[in-house]
Amino acid sequence: MAVIGYARVSTAEQNLGLQLTALKSAGAARIFADNGVSGSTVERPQLSKALDRLEAGDVLTVWKLDRLGRNTRHVLDVIEIIREQGAGFRSLTEGLDTTGPMGTAMLTIMAAFAQLERDTMIERTRAGLRAAAANNRHGGRPRKVNDAAAARAKELKAKGISASDIGKMLGVSRATVYRYLR
Repeated sequence: MAVIGYARVSTAEQNLGLQLTALKSAGAARIFADNGVSGSTVERPQLSKALDRLEAGDVLTVWKLDRLGRNTRHVLDVIEIIREQGAGFRSLTEGLDTTGPMGTAMLTIMAAFAQLERDTMIERTRAGLRAAAANNRHGGRPRKVNDAAAARAKELKAKGISASDIGKMLGVSRATVYRYLR
């Protein structure tokens, strides 16, 4: 029996250090790590390698359940692959261990709550964006040209003035003028 570790961070700027230390402390003989790969991404090369390496009796260990995946269905699919290989799964932070029936049941419940948390976060974000839009606040970069200046640019273009000259008059680049002339 071997403890196989898997670590993942979503962005290249994040650090794997905490996860690697925890996995080593848990006795991981080998650790596979995906760096800059989202949990919602199905293609995670190092997770695939870790799953290929598993043998009957091994235990795939992660620092936290969300490192395995953000989507409940995907987490449960990965756990099923592990189980089919005769291996177990362990999450250090949540204390989950699927080598027994209670651990498998708890994993299913925890994965459902993780999915609920993610869905709630998305719902709140969308509600916040709708509320901001209702207050005439929109995300993104501020406009360089207001509606009056855009109308003026169209008038000048209709008179045959070049986009470069219009840009100089309005204090914006030629590309910005073309964007507003569309």
